[in-house]
Amino acid sequence: MGISFNAASLLNGNGIDVNAVVSELQSASSGQLQLWQQEQSDLQTKAGLLTSINGDLSNLATAVQALSDPLGALTAVAATSSQPAILTASANSNAAAGNYDVVVSSLASAGTLYTAALPDANTSILASGVSSGDISLQIGGAGGTTADLTITAGSNDTLSTLASYINQQSTANSWGITANVVTDAYGARLAIYSQSTGAPGALSTNNNTTNLTFEPPVGGTNADITVNGIPYSSTTNTVDGAIPGVTLNLQSAFPGTTVQVAVGPDTGKITSALTNFVSAYNTVTNDINQQFAVDPSTHAQGPLGSDASLRSLQSSLLSDVTYAASGNSGVVNLASLGINMNNDGTLSFDAQTFSSTLSANPAAVQNFFQNTDLTGFANNFTNDLNNLTSTTVGPLSLDLTQNTAQQQDITNRMADFQDQLATQKQMLVAQFSQVNATLEEYPFLLQEVLSQLGTTSSSSSSNTNPTSGSKTS
Repeated sequence: MGISFNAASLLNGNGIDVNAVVSELQSASSGQLQLWQQEQSDLQTKAGLLTSINGDLSNLATAVQALSDPLGALTAVAATSSQPAILTASANSNAAAGNYDVVVSSLASAGTLYTAALPDANTSILASGVSSGDISLQIGGAGGTTADLTITAGSNDTLSTLASYINQQSTANSWGITANVVTDAYGARLAIYSQSTGAPGALSTNNNTTNLTFEPPVGGTNADITVNGIPYSSTTNTVDGAIPGVTLNLQSAFPGTTVQVAVGPDTGKITSALTNFVSAYNTVTNDINQQFAVDPSTHAQGPLGSDASLRSLQSSLLSDVTYAASGNSGVVNLASLGINMNNDGTLSFDAQTFSSTLSANPAAVQNFFQNTDLTGFANNFTNDLNNLTSTTVGPLSLDLTQNTAQQQDITNRMADFQDQLATQKQMLVAQFSQVNATLEEYPFLLQEVLSQLGTTSSSSSSNTNPTSGSKTS
């Protein structure tokens, strides 16, 4: 919009709106500032997209790293039991694949001693007129610990005080036993329990000069199992060593039942790792596809549609994911594992096909992804992703660095330009303020001129005898 003035208004002394005139004069220049602002906004949009895609690319690198890790999911081993109510099993990476027949004949148990009932827990266990006595406990069998309990009348000669005394002495001497008083319909009994299972927890009495009568010992026996017919004895119900690399957790004894323990690749962990890889790859692929897709209404691609680095990234990922080996028992590419490429470049995962392939030849599956030569699918892909996600040489990182520099350059140019506009504005305001002052003074100047003209005219009219030779009006 141009500047227009009303001459009559100006000549009447109304002057001009200086700020409006200056703003109008600078409006054309400020258009350049708007172009820079739009350019910077576009760069910020691109930076956000690059950062997001770079993050998804890092997630893909993590997922592929899990497949190339020699101690990762692909080497995970699992042990399963056909009868979890009898025993469960777990395996470490050193466990050898195989099937084992296990029979649990007995469980390891803690030793227990208990006495015949007395009328109550406060009845003395010493004979009438006797001031002391002795109870000797044998803990852990003949080669174990002897615990000698000296009984003194009025001190520890009742079931309650004796139980407390045994617990104090056990703590002080590390006997590994506890005592308490149990009460039933027949009266009160002293019960002594071992804190260990198996033979180390066996309990018995060597000597007893009190009125207590101890029942036959209970427990304190080892667990007995057979693995493929070979007998094993264990002091605990957690059995290591019967199957190399496998821990058996005994739950119950069933002498006539054979439990099948299968040791092999941990299908669940491996499948989960493959699922994570496919998901991470598809996320990056969809990120890229969105930028190259043409909007049917605008006929334009995404903000990064012309980005050469993104096109290069797409090409690298496609090359990595179509990796093919030779031989390897037919496990030569992702398709042979049930991972197929869709028309849009994303992947689909057939877990059932993968599970069958893994079950048939786990070594070939692992060798496809990782091998001692570090040339497997995951080995190669990891190396490439290390470069693609590098903060110094990664293509998207380089794009972001350039984008940041461009934004800073525009910021600097806008700051310089705004400084120039501010200086120009000061100059224009000064100039047009002077013009405005002149215009506002015009009526007074005109009046003064007219007044002077009027005075001159009056003076001329009163001169009735003009000088000879003078021109009269």
